[in-house]
Amino acid sequence: MTLKVIAFDADDTLFINETYFDETEKKFCGLMEDYLSHQGISQELFKVEIDNLKLYGYGIKGYILSMIEAAMTISNNAIPIEIIEKIIQYGKELLEKPIELLDGVEETLATLHGKYKLIVATKGDLLDQRRKLHNSGLGHYFHHIEVMSDKQEIDYSDLIQRLEIQPSEFFMIGNSLKSDVLPVLAIGGHAAHIPFHTTWAHEKIDHTIEHENFSTFEKITDVLKKLP
Repeated sequence: MTLKVIAFDADDTLFINETYFDETEKKFCGLMEDYLSHQGISQELFKVEIDNLKLYGYGIKGYILSMIEAAMTISNNAIPIEIIEKIIQYGKELLEKPIELLDGVEETLATLHGKYKLIVATKGDLLDQRRKLHNSGLGHYFHHIEVMSDKQEIDYSDLIQRLEIQPSEFFMIGNSLKSDVLPVLAIGGHAAHIPFHTTWAHEKIDHTIEHENFSTFEKITDVLKKLP
């Protein structure tokens, strides 16, 4: 590989994220369990989340609104205001979660810094993602931070064009095969998957990937073994 830019996803690649969402969803299910089973509540919340992506995009604020809408639907609009207040509280707690770096992240960034142009390419709410990166203490390693509304082929193509490089000079590293790997491979870039122990259902795919530009690592420090 002749690489110039290495891009890292943020959530569940650099620091913990989905674990906190899972914890919040369990609290939400407990809050609504008088109306429906926990499984039914989770299914309804997921449906509302997916329906709202085109309006709210990815991130905690959209998740809060989706929890409120799901609660209204599940309760047939009979939800007490105290429940709404509790949902908002859960959302604020989610926004204020501490940043917990994953093992090996800072070691990997410190080793690669200066050898390649390092960037963050992540989805979500702009304010929230910038806050998390600032609080992580990792910002000084990155040349550029790109908070994307989505991660489709066109989004990566636009990013690569702004970076003034060729797709073959771009290497994306993340925990989502759907968002961090497939679209990058499709435009001629390189991509690596580092699985996280929990993945949002929307980010899962039902097939394996075989591609000469694709790698799978058990942990982020394994990246250092592949790069010169």
